[in-house]
Amino acid sequence: MKHLTKEQRCQIKAYLQCGKSKIFIAEALEVHKTTIYREISRNSTKTGIYNPDYAQEIAIERKDRFNLVRKFDDYTQKIVKHYIENEQWSPEQIVGHCKSHNIPMVCHERIYAYIRKDKLNGGSLYKHLRHRLKHRKRPVGGKKVVIKDKVSIDKRSNVINNKERFGDWEIDLIVGEKNKDAIVTIAERKTAFFMMKKLPDGKNAKQLSKVVVNMLLPYKDYIHSITSDNGSEFAEHKTISKRLKTQFFFAHPYSSWERGLNEYTNKLIRQYIPKKESFTNFNDLNILDIQHKINRRPRKNLNFKNPKNLFFNFVNNKVAFDT
Repeated sequence: MKHLTKEQRCQIKAYLQCGKSKIFIAEALEVHKTTIYREISRNSTKTGIYNPDYAQEIAIERKDRFNLVRKFDDYTQKIVKHYIENEQWSPEQIVGHCKSHNIPMVCHERIYAYIRKDKLNGGSLYKHLRHRLKHRKRPVGGKKVVIKDKVSIDKRSNVINNKERFGDWEIDLIVGEKNKDAIVTIAERKTAFFMMKKLPDGKNAKQLSKVVVNMLLPYKDYIHSITSDNGSEFAEHKTISKRLKTQFFFAHPYSSWERGLNEYTNKLIRQYIPKKESFTNFNDLNILDIQHKINRRPRKNLNFKNPKNLFFNFVNNKVAFDT
């Protein structure tokens, strides 16, 4: 990735003085919009003024600091082991978090090499990784279910599709041993914040609708839409829509990518609750602890911010952010 030059920083200042948007500036300089947002955020003065000379000086200082030879010493290993064993963060999440907090850290490839070496020596660090150093294929299947009065995802507005606003959600279930147990998961599309709750009666549509309404009711003002798959457990979608005064959409059959965030979130949960395992060993406190851990993880697509802070910034302060 190329770094911004002094000339480009002068152009940024000129465009800002002309009232141009950050997206306009990114297109003019032929860089990603995230580069401009990050540049202005990180290299402005304490009073919020963007000065190209000051920005250049700060950028050079930062580059020199992070270009120092970083040894994987005992202290660095202690940091890595803490976040892997206690928080189940990925190497990329560890590196991103440390970079954003000016904590010296080796690259994520070096951390993976450290984990592999630990495994060869009989260590267990790899067991805390979501994929456990493996890539598993997921089978595609399921049966067709008829649900009355469904509204297709095709009718969703571009505001939802493009994640342009806060308050659009995706919903899904994860099931336990022999499909007896179920946990409902609900993820907010813009911040990646999610909630999860064990369903007392498993895949029961009426029970699910009650649980979902209770989960989302405290955030009723921030529930603009919900999107699900075609599972029979969502047959009471109209009840959810009415109670929360929201729109409810259904994705196309066998099109899990249309609810990509929810699918990804469920994979994160499976690190703690493996497939085909009974949920009887997980009480409400266990499940809530898993939810909190995942929401605290820094996310690469959120510039290594965490979903929890972003979500409550919107709820409490109505502060916008860009990814």
